[in-house]
Amino acid sequence: MHCFRLISSDFSPRWQAFPVSQAGPYTRRQVDPEHALRHPQHDQRDLYPDALRALALLVVVFGHWFATLPRLEAGRLAATDHLLDVWIPAAFLTWAVQVVPLFVFVSAAVSTRGVARRAHQGHSQLRWWGGRALRLARPTVTYMAALTLLVGIAQFTGGRFLGTFEGSLTIHLWFLVMLLSVQALLPLSVEADRRFGLGAVLGLIVLAALVDIFRAGALWPTQWLALGARVTGSEGGIGWLNAFVVWLLPQQLGIAWQRGRFRGAITGLLLFMLGAGWLLGSMLSGYPVGMIGQDLEGNSNMLPPTLALIGVMWLQVGLVLLCERPARWLLDRERLAGIVAFLGAFGMPLYLWHKLAELPAAWLGEIIGAPIDAGTPGDPGFWSGRLWWLGLCLLMVVPVLAVVAWIETRRRASVPHTDSAPAVLAGGAALLAGLMSALALGAVPGSIIGLVGVSLASLLLRSRRRDA
Repeated sequence: MHCFRLISSDFSPRWQAFPVSQAGPYTRRQVDPEHALRHPQHDQRDLYPDALRALALLVVVFGHWFATLPRLEAGRLAATDHLLDVWIPAAFLTWAVQVVPLFVFVSAAVSTRGVARRAHQGHSQLRWWGGRALRLARPTVTYMAALTLLVGIAQFTGGRFLGTFEGSLTIHLWFLVMLLSVQALLPLSVEADRRFGLGAVLGLIVLAALVDIFRAGALWPTQWLALGARVTGSEGGIGWLNAFVVWLLPQQLGIAWQRGRFRGAITGLLLFMLGAGWLLGSMLSGYPVGMIGQDLEGNSNMLPPTLALIGVMWLQVGLVLLCERPARWLLDRERLAGIVAFLGAFGMPLYLWHKLAELPAAWLGEIIGAPIDAGTPGDPGFWSGRLWWLGLCLLMVVPVLAVVAWIETRRRASVPHTDSAPAVLAGGAALLAGLMSALALGAVPGSIIGLVGVSLASLLLRSRRRDA
């Protein structure tokens, strides 16, 4: 079967026909790594990982919109709340919507063969990472420039809408920082899997546990029953090591999945049950319930990541295995395959720009008198108000993405990346610094500082050869 895939690795869409593998390379059959290195298959593409990545990004986007609660005074936007701040049971919903581990898991699985092949052929992994960084930097420059333009306009218009949303317009950039950092270590993760197999996964779990144990000062096993309470009652400190360790775990699991180290619905069910038990045990030991942001008491499983977050990873990996056979059966249908390809292509642009769409959505909600401020859960009309807000965000993100696509298609679709290791290191540092500045400072003044860093990265990461 053939399908048409919308290529957008650099956010410049173009269509290409490609054959779809009827038997996915990840879990349907055992793959001989040596054979894969010598005989890479460029003509087949497995749509199941593409579908998983598209699903993860869509869940994040709609989750962000759903959690944003506009507050109106006299029919005018005055502030926003977050669902987690007004409804305690929403913390349990984060077990379903914290799907960033799934994205990391699938991205690692998709990239594993290429990393192993480059290592086998003696090619530079740093150059590969520089190409990844450049493909993220170019569209991010456009986003930062748009935010900077809005900041400038707000100086003359009062900036009521920008002032209300400005703190949330850059918060989602943390994902790009984490993804770039974790992918920089992907070659080491692939080598760890080659040497230790699932032992590499176990090693990361043990290391994450040790970080939480030392953070909590719970050096004796008798103290571990209350580990979560002791962790959340302490400062982050050494716990920030888990910002690497915990996020490396789904990457290591993705590599192991691609290499057939675990498979099948039975294994999936066992992993799902492990995740449920893990989360229950985490709650009983005192870890916060929520897996996004902070709870009402300021406790968090994300800042820094804790051992509890691993429970969500088990749930998601278990579901990947449980759903694989029916999902592949559905993806054999060409129409659905085309939808997945389209969503996969526009998934990352949607992620980058979806928060900005909340500004025109709130403006339109004001104009038409939509019930976007429906109080809190339990109030009459709250859930219908949520549907109104989701509909407005979805409606307004379409013209936003249309403008972005118009801009992106008017510049070079592909820019060769540099071969220079110093340039890759400098460009990567500038990119991470720009993203982290915007993340920490918000749209004002973070977008301006971030634009400088990301633009510098885009220049440094490009090839300087005139014939490139």
